[in-house]
Amino acid sequence: MGAGHAHALHVPRDSPVHRLPAHCKLVAVLCFVLIVVSTPREAVWAFGLYAALLAGVAVLARVPPGHLLKRMLVEVPFVAFALLMPFVVPGERTEVLGVALSVPGLWGAWNILAKGTLGVAASVLLASTTELRSVVAGLQRLRLPSLLVQIVSFMIRYGDVIAGELRRMSVARRSRGFEARGVRHWGVLAKSAGALFIRSYERGERVHLAMVSRGYTGAMPLLDEAGASRAQWTHAAVLPALALVVCLLGWTL
Repeated sequence: MGAGHAHALHVPRDSPVHRLPAHCKLVAVLCFVLIVVSTPREAVWAFGLYAALLAGVAVLARVPPGHLLKRMLVEVPFVAFALLMPFVVPGERTEVLGVALSVPGLWGAWNILAKGTLGVAASVLLASTTELRSVVAGLQRLRLPSLLVQIVSFMIRYGDVIAGELRRMSVARRSRGFEARGVRHWGVLAKSAGALFIRSYERGERVHLAMVSRGYTGAMPLLDEAGASRAQWTHAAVLPALALVVCLLGWTL
């Protein structure tokens, strides 16, 4: 339980991006995403420049492109939703390859795809260059509500424990010859989900009692995350500052 919790998203490197304090990167990514969302969807060229900025950060951090693309698959459900919009959104119609599509739907799909993809890419870059423990420490330094920080911390610490419990249950089912092949087996999977919930709840009670016996009073100790210098804040501000210039050009041109 007390061991470090490395995550598959993190890519250990010794780069200028990795060395920046976590709270600087959190603020930079948040500002970047807000600027991207504020950009008019008609400024198509601006989103290309945003992508180039993120690509530059990835090169500087030496994060492999394959790693980024693989982790960005999480947005596939949003892509599927966006692709439906040109067919279901009412309004003016236009023909694309002989298919009548909604013009507002096309713009809406582009808006979701462009801004969503850039937001996911920025988040994956943040996770790839920042350890989870440092993210929690950065949230503490940014004065996020203590309860929220504790929830995030517990999710990080015990998410792998619950996943391990789920894997052991899966191995136990397979060792007894069970394979989920259709609707008939949903009952077994539902019972497994219920058993996992009970086990997780009981484990949570044991963990809470162990914490109370060690002096836990409802607040976690502050993690020893070093502060950031003016130079580090300046380096972190380069990405959102350049993005802000692009956004302003997008509104004026």
